[in-house]
Amino acid sequence: MYPCRFHKLPMLFEHGDNYYYVVWETSCTSGAPLLEWWYDDASRHSIEPWYRKIDDTHHRYTAIFGPVANISHVHYKVNNYRLSTKQYTIVRRGEAELNRVLVIADNQNGPTEFRKVLTGIQQYYGASSKPDTILHVGDAVQNVGSLSNWQRQLFAPMEDRSGLHHTTPTIFVPGNHDHDKRRVSSNRNLYMDMYHGLYDTDELGKAAVTNGSYHRFFHSLSVGSARIIVLDAECASKEESEFLERELKSLAFQSARFRIVAVHIPPYIEFWDPYGWNKKNEKHWGEHIRLEYDPLFRKHNVDLVISGHQHNYQRSTVSHSTNSARLGTITYAIVGGAGGMLDLERVEDWNMYNVTYLNHHFVALDIKDRSLSWTAVSSTGSVIDHFALQR
Repeated sequence: MYPCRFHKLPMLFEHGDNYYYVVWETSCTSGAPLLEWWYDDASRHSIEPWYRKIDDTHHRYTAIFGPVANISHVHYKVNNYRLSTKQYTIVRRGEAELNRVLVIADNQNGPTEFRKVLTGIQQYYGASSKPDTILHVGDAVQNVGSLSNWQRQLFAPMEDRSGLHHTTPTIFVPGNHDHDKRRVSSNRNLYMDMYHGLYDTDELGKAAVTNGSYHRFFHSLSVGSARIIVLDAECASKEESEFLERELKSLAFQSARFRIVAVHIPPYIEFWDPYGWNKKNEKHWGEHIRLEYDPLFRKHNVDLVISGHQHNYQRSTVSHSTNSARLGTITYAIVGGAGGMLDLERVEDWNMYNVTYLNHHFVALDIKDRSLSWTAVSSTGSVIDHFALQR
């Protein structure tokens, strides 16, 4: 289709430590595009992207670049003879610097409310500042196979409200709505294969990458002085369980100032649709997270478990163990309020949550060396919760 144009300008994701993944989409096969990246006053690196045809007027391109040196500014752009983007700049922070993480989840099926949340985010950070990382804890869209859902519920609102996703890398945690769990070539993972090849670079060349049948979300990375483990709540497997135990014991995780786990379904849910909870067995979704994973979180001294799924805000800070000889606390936070229809009916009472807020919101998570600050903010700008950790 001519003239060729961008349907989706580049969205930036982290791809493990020191790598980035970029996805964009055009209305035609746009010649021979390249993703170029470079440092200040340095020569450019060119990456040939992977191509996937979604339909006759939606052509998706993806590229991974890195490793990126320990340097403060990295630039990138999409470039070819038919159409190109402007230059985008990623600002990278050191461990001793302030790393500002925006935490959101569950904007699916609520683009109007999501825009309000994004407006609140703009006002919170101000015109001269922005978050350094986005942690999206899942359910970015309602229907993973719907092109209009992806455009209306994620890409268009982000574009309309400052285009933060072009320059701020997203850590994406898969939800139950935004990726197809079937490992077959006919699956509908239109945009959700950003973590392929993390642990085996040979996998980047497999046909499964371009036909959509390969995906693996669980991984870990560092943000400042924190180490974050990302889990896939929907695709429990022996492979993921082994990864989790190995990562929790790793030097990188245990030596981090702050130890964080991000998983879409919370270990402890209190609000849901009563019919679905009791009659459709939805209470059993993610049960393995509470029964198998949570004891490991406590055993290995996880500081913070961040989830979505439940569409409101809750936070609980409890002891790692009932054994008084063992010191330390673990905080469970549910942040499912970026725009989806709210969950207002209580279906369980775990008698553990310190704070409950039944409206839309976002969280500003600030990490700097020995300090972690968590501030939950309503879409209208009111602070609804705050806590801090010191190491």
